[in-house]
Amino acid sequence: MAYNQQILPVRLSRSCRSGTGRKVRACGPAPAVTTRIPAPARPGRVSYFFQEDSDLTAETITVNSDGSLNVPACPVIPFIEGDGIGPDIWAATRKVLDAAVEKTYGGEKKIEWLEVYAGEKAVEKTGEWLPAATLDALRRYVVAIKGPLTTPVGEGMRSLNVTLRQVLDLYACVRPVRYYQGVVSPVKAPEKVDMVIFRENTEDVYAGIEWQAGSAEANRVIEFLRSEMGADIRDNSGIGIKPISAFGTKRLVRKAIQHAIDNNRSSVTLVHKGNIMKYTEGAFRNWGYELARDEFPEQTISEDEVWEKHGGTPPEGKIVIKDRIADAMFQQILLRPDEYSVLAMPNLNGDYMSDALAAQVGGLGIAPGANIGDGVALFEATHGTAPKYAGQDKVNPGSLLLSGVMMLEYLGWKEAAVLIQEALATTISNKTVTYDLARLMDGATKLSCSAFGRAIIDNM
Repeated sequence: MAYNQQILPVRLSRSCRSGTGRKVRACGPAPAVTTRIPAPARPGRVSYFFQEDSDLTAETITVNSDGSLNVPACPVIPFIEGDGIGPDIWAATRKVLDAAVEKTYGGEKKIEWLEVYAGEKAVEKTGEWLPAATLDALRRYVVAIKGPLTTPVGEGMRSLNVTLRQVLDLYACVRPVRYYQGVVSPVKAPEKVDMVIFRENTEDVYAGIEWQAGSAEANRVIEFLRSEMGADIRDNSGIGIKPISAFGTKRLVRKAIQHAIDNNRSSVTLVHKGNIMKYTEGAFRNWGYELARDEFPEQTISEDEVWEKHGGTPPEGKIVIKDRIADAMFQQILLRPDEYSVLAMPNLNGDYMSDALAAQVGGLGIAPGANIGDGVALFEATHGTAPKYAGQDKVNPGSLLLSGVMMLEYLGWKEAAVLIQEALATTISNKTVTYDLARLMDGATKLSCSAFGRAIIDNM
């Protein structure tokens, strides 16, 4: 079997312990042994490797059969720096994450970062936008974090973000939305917003099944729908398909309900447009209720049952399952946000809803997100690449940083996550913020991206 010779060093620090609990020696210049791993069978694929001395063990997160994680004291975590402002916000984020872990655990835990490539940097280094080696690394190391990636609009190139979600089957886009005191908001009571959105990531109109107007493929589909299904479709129409399955719906709702159980959340709301799209979004609603009844009968109760059997007051310890029409839900998040806790919805609704909710608490600059499957979790900034600000050390790293906080929570390192959240809250309340927040605050001190990161560390 052939062996790939590319070597990417992973530095293991003096404080880290191997999976066996023994101390491992600090990694200096790679001396003795280079670990070799068989290259994948498919031609052209590249693997990532480690430089090790004989006392070093690269520690990898593993997944148990029940989906829980085995997290070593020094896990290897891949990162994708990102395009545009990605290098700026990643540099600040990495320093804050490392400082929080060090301050919290005193050297007993540490993240070993491994850079992998996607986007413009990948093209520069490999000629590909998303190398197979990157996908291999994300699968192998289970948990990763990424900055924003470029996708040219309207040029026929598939979104790298969508590709990552579908290839790795990261079916749940998880977007927690909460308010930090001091951030200027366009709504009167932003502190009432405390929701977690679970957006289905692999189906709906984002499945990528579409054809350009006038193309042979589009014309064939139009002809089939006209002749075989009696559909009335105009000539020269672009065509897209909206698949929503019972399987995709139920695994998303299952994850949303489990999150509500694990985090003492009061309700899960199914958000849909089933009054119009009865066999796709209406089915999403029905399958969501069915999943709750079949798999969580002891932990959940429908909103109808609450009113019919309990006079509108949910029984103690029960999570209420309810549903709302999507357009009405946009009113609800403005008028009655404190009545909602966890939201589960199809892909397109989730894209709209998560950004709208982020605006209520200050914008995407402080809106984290993660894409999670049953084997891999990828935490990411929720905004774009903002190329006009690239390299200016200007923008707010909060979205990527808070996604890093989500990652720490996912690892079970909740103490470090809380430390960052509290330090961020203090930094914002002190009005020492980046330009996007400073321009809306009276008497604020405007900081660069890197200085904002240092201020958060100083407030730990």
